[in-house]
Amino acid sequence: MKLKENLVLRQVADTWCVLAYGAALVDFNGMLTLNESGVLLWKALEKGADRAELAEVLTAEYEVSCEQALEDVDAFLDKLSQVGCLEDC
Repeated sequence: MKLKENLVLRQVADTWCVLAYGAALVDFNGMLTLNESGVLLWKALEKGADRAELAEVLTAEYEVSCEQALEDVDAFLDKLSQVGCLEDC
């Protein structure tokens, strides 16, 4: 899994948003807002992190168990997939 091309993370005032441009507008029309942990995970995905690495990012930043981090990562990736932000590798 990886992020589709032509998606950008931008901060608009106090809100972090994922916006599409170019070809990505076909599958992703609109805007996705992310909280702090979502931004952390998004930036890790931009660097090519896999599921386990994403969970490590969460456990390093927050006081959560590995199991909880994996559940949170799965929920995050599921949401990204639903809104058309991910492509299979």
